[in-house]
Amino acid sequence: MLQRTYLDANAGAPLLPEARDAAVAVLQGTANASSVHTEGRSAHAALETARAAVAASVGGAAENVIFTSSATEAAALALTPRIYSDGSLAPAGRLYVGATEHPCVLAGGRFPQSKITVLPVEPSGRIDLGALEEALAAHDESDGAPYVALMLANNETGIVHRVAEAAQLVKSHGGYMFCDAVQALGRIAVDITVLGVDFLALSAHKIGGPQGAGALVLADEAVHPEPLLTGGGQERRRRAGTENVAAIAGFGVAARAARYHLQDVGRIASLREKLEQELRTASPEVVIFGADADRLPNTTLFALPGLAAETAIIAFDLKGVAVSAGSACSSGKVGKSHVLEAMGVPDALAHGGIRVSLTDTSRDADVDTFIAAWRAIHDRAHRMDAA
Repeated sequence: MLQRTYLDANAGAPLLPEARDAAVAVLQGTANASSVHTEGRSAHAALETARAAVAASVGGAAENVIFTSSATEAAALALTPRIYSDGSLAPAGRLYVGATEHPCVLAGGRFPQSKITVLPVEPSGRIDLGALEEALAAHDESDGAPYVALMLANNETGIVHRVAEAAQLVKSHGGYMFCDAVQALGRIAVDITVLGVDFLALSAHKIGGPQGAGALVLADEAVHPEPLLTGGGQERRRRAGTENVAAIAGFGVAARAARYHLQDVGRIASLREKLEQELRTASPEVVIFGADADRLPNTTLFALPGLAAETAIIAFDLKGVAVSAGSACSSGKVGKSHVLEAMGVPDALAHGGIRVSLTDTSRDADVDTFIAAWRAIHDRAHRMDAA
């Protein structure tokens, strides 16, 4: 049987054994966390333990963590023109989103399309702070405050945005700010207070927790979005529906582990440097996107002129190597990357973006396997071009 090499952590990190054990322990019970009997209180305790761990992972307060089914739901919850501050409606009039945001943020949540403005990025992929400042200065406050959505790290390129600087601009104009920190947690330091944002989205399965759990973290309990799901008292009436306690318990364990994984980022960054150096040696014509910008230590997005991403992904898979073409949320629709398009990358390359995202367990042997597979794919592509 072909041994597999998994290099797609940005789509989903391998499940941590301790996170799996925490989820299984909850699944062996039968209680609802809202029940008041002994079994229910036990489930509730597991929920609150996880809540404290998730909060601590981003420097937040446990009471400000709202558990959801995913980061996509967290974004849909946060992105609404109906924001409450100290119990009173303090609406947002327009949503401003970075052009390279995840599709769930680009969709705008509960904002009508007529109230969404897409902000450009620099060729490196970083948000254009000048364009943001101009947009904020031109904002019409008659409908409400400006609301800006900017991810901390891009899921395709790994580019780290200047979120704290953007937040200062937003706050100087009396606005709100949402940050998708899904890819950043466990790879770079994440602190909601340092970032200066109002809302932060997280996902369990990006840090080695189970799929099916996410969170929206509030910077201040007094400033919160109108609930998306209503009808029950769960999550302090901020998100109705019985919580997925098993997945959330695993989320909590993974969140604690994420803080310790930061100690290993130097090794991961060295592995990525080795991968990119050998990638350039094997194919000097390869383009690595955002190579000169601040990036996550585990992420490489590259393209070879003339090679379609779908062709390369299938070829890698046949050789036992799992990589992807940008966001996994676009699986089955491999095509031009909206991230690369926003960066001004020509169509021929934007259709060929291949993402390698190292896991916490990646080793030199994994990079060697990847490079061996790439050499074969590269050579075959050149033979076909010559035929």
